[in-house]
Amino acid sequence: MDFRLDILVEYIPFFLKGTLLTIGLSLVGILIGTVLGLIIGLGKMTRNKLISFICNCYIVFFRGTPLFVQILLIHFGVVPMLIGHTNGIVASIIALSLIAGAYIAEIFRAGIQSIDKGQMEAARSLGMNHVQSMKDVILPQAFKRMIPPLGNEFIVLIKESSLAAIVATPELMYYGRALASQYYRVWEPYLTAALIYLVLTTSLSYLLNRLERRLATE
Repeated sequence: MDFRLDILVEYIPFFLKGTLLTIGLSLVGILIGTVLGLIIGLGKMTRNKLISFICNCYIVFFRGTPLFVQILLIHFGVVPMLIGHTNGIVASIIALSLIAGAYIAEIFRAGIQSIDKGQMEAARSLGMNHVQSMKDVILPQAFKRMIPPLGNEFIVLIKESSLAAIVATPELMYYGRALASQYYRVWEPYLTAALIYLVLTTSLSYLLNRLERRLATE
């Protein structure tokens, strides 16, 4: 097996550009997904049966269907209705945010339910209403416990962002496929892309482990 470094050198700027967009897509997705996940997670836990049902349907749908299908539906169905034409980056951000929101909703629900019920009762006894108790007492404690799984979700999202290439989003895998198509090569583009993903995920895992150890000592 011959390994052509010359074509990799040619594509280095494109791989760097794609890597930056991969990180950007994942970061925006996790940020929007966190906000969305908090809303959906609280909605699922509410006593209003209709809101709880809608939020649960959202979670079931996005967790139970492939991201590949979601991206295609959003790219060819939703985005044209929003902006009048298809756009791979917009579709990818929406899809990654929605699926992240579904998983993060369950992270929030589990985190909130892990807090002792006495905390809510103590806050209410001090004169706080339910919203104040949740905002000032429950969520700060729960969020500390949710940081590790949120970090893991970010890692998963980086890997899942590779599917954005199917709608011509110029992220890392898009340029890997472009190189493979141009030179009819397999090892150089895909192995390079795999190594870049590996560096990203292992680096984040290392930082996440350090954060977990730091939180454990506090």
